Amino acid sequence: MQAKGAVLHEVGDTWVIEDLNVGEPGDNEVLVQVMASGLCHSDDHFVTGDIPATLPVVGGHEGAGVVVKVGSKVTRVAPGDHVATLFIPACGVCKYCARGMSYICNNGAGMEHGLAMDGTARFFLSDGRGIGGSTRLGTFANYLVCHETQTVKLPREIPFDLACLVSCGVATGYGAAVYGGPVRPGDVVLIMGVGGVGMNAVQGARLAGADHILVAEPVDWKREASLNFGATEAFASVDEARGRIAELTNGQGVDVSICAVGRVDGDALGQAFEVTGKAGTCVLLAVGSHEKSLSISPQDLTNFSKRIQGVLYGLCNPVVDIPMLLRMYQEKRIKLDELVTTRYSLDEINQAYADMHAGRNIRGVVMHTH
Repeated sequence: MQAKGAVLHEVGDTWVIEDLNVGEPGDNEVLVQVMASGLCHSDDHFVTGDIPATLPVVGGHEGAGVVVKVGSKVTRVAPGDHVATLFIPACGVCKYCARGMSYICNNGAGMEHGLAMDGTARFFLSDGRGIGGSTRLGTFANYLVCHETQTVKLPREIPFDLACLVSCGVATGYGAAVYGGPVRPGDVVLIMGVGGVGMNAVQGARLAGADHILVAEPVDWKREASLNFGATEAFASVDEARGRIAELTNGQGVDVSICAVGRVDGDALGQAFEVTGKAGTCVLLAVGSHEKSLSISPQDLTNFSKRIQGVLYGLCNPVVDIPMLLRMYQEKRIKLDELVTTRYSLDEINQAYADMHAGRNIRGVVMHTH
């Protein structure tokens, strides 16, 4: 199968649009015609080196498309089905899936290498070299092969450019609030950063019944937009919000803080932890530095029974939660259309990431052609 995709060759490079060959699906694999791919910050972390990856790699993990072909043992989907991609497989039988934690399914091990679960490539460059796809997917290509456990069936009436967002950013942000906090009715919540993930944490906090949802975001228009997604107040920084937090909580601190900045470090996490109150939870879902020091007080952690909760994939079970989130969209309980700021062609992918860095997008989406 001939395909076109965006490939990263070295840390610090730009994405290069290349002609690719896509291998045949194995027994438990599916060939997907990718229609749309969200531009998640995580793929940009390959460029900066914040997330180690085996390069070259076809980028993209937030995808939606149509199943073209299936292997002989595939049972979850069939040709013609509309699907979203899962950047973590959901095998359903490993220890973690059996405990309801498919967001850390054992079959996710080794995904940083991008190769299929059998260790071989499904993408091939024009010189014949086999390469991996981001999280074993590669939704920056208009065709990909993945394991059936990395797909979930979609309602046909959901547009692909909205469905792709739910496969990562929406589920991660929503789950950070609803499962990671968890936010409870009456809570005071602080969300740091309202991009394609943080804006969905705002929606999750609203749906969970928070009384006050405060946003700390340096970009003016994003602060304004967050009010339409459910934020009650928006500030340019955590420092600017401190007085209001003290006023709302009698000086105690927020019940849940969610750190969803583009690139987190110890200082950002320290700020979130500092404004979290007694028995509160500081949720970390952002990717950032590999430093091993955090700007937090161990005494506060113990004496005030605070909790730091790492969140991958929103602690969601995507096979269940993605269809649920799409039903919520159909019932007008969550916003998806408003998340898409700009739609790009594949050739515009480097401009798309430049726009992300400049704060011009909540979420950009690549619309593939075939």
